[in-house]
Amino acid sequence: MRRLYLLRHAKSSWDQPNLEDHDRPLAPRGERAGRAMAPAVAALDPPPDLVLCSTAVRARQTLELVRAGLPDGPVEIESAVYTFEPLPLRQRLEALDDAVGAVLVVGHNPALELLVQDLARDDDGPAMARLRRKLPTAALVTLDLPVAHWRDIAAGGGRLAGFIRPADLDGG
Repeated sequence: MRRLYLLRHAKSSWDQPNLEDHDRPLAPRGERAGRAMAPAVAALDPPPDLVLCSTAVRARQTLELVRAGLPDGPVEIESAVYTFEPLPLRQRLEALDDAVGAVLVVGHNPALELLVQDLARDDDGPAMARLRRKLPTAALVTLDLPVAHWRDIAAGGGRLAGFIRPADLDGG
C-alpha cells in the first residue's frame, strides 16, 4: 500500500501584475490558510517519507508554513512539480523509489485535482463530490494506492482517504 498526500499551494497574491506566474508569492489570506493547515499536515499518518514541492514561490512558501510538523525527511524542490497537467506528476510518482511508502506533493491546480480524479475516479462518496466541485487553495487530499510499487499506480485504482480544506479547520 502506498499513500499519496497532495497539498495545493495556498492563495497567491496578484498585487504585482508584472511578476511571472512562477514568482508570485502568497497573499496574506494564503499565509493564514497555510498556517491553519499546519496541524493537519503534522497529523498525517503515516508521515511522508518524502516531500516533493514545486519550484514556484507560492508552493515553497506554503511548504514552509506547514513544514514544522513534518519529520526531518528529504524535501525535493522540483521543476517537474511546477505543472498544471497531471501526467508529469503521475510520471514522477511512478518513478519514486519503493522505499518511499508515503509522499507529500505540494503543487498546483488543475494538475492535482485531475490527478485525484484519475487515480480515484470510481469514488462516489461525499468527499469526492466536494473535491469534484473544487479543490481550493491550501486543501489537502489523501489517496491510498493499493500497489506494492509506485510504478504500478493505475487509473481508478486509488481510494480517496481524506480531503481537508482550510475552511474545515479553525483559523482557516
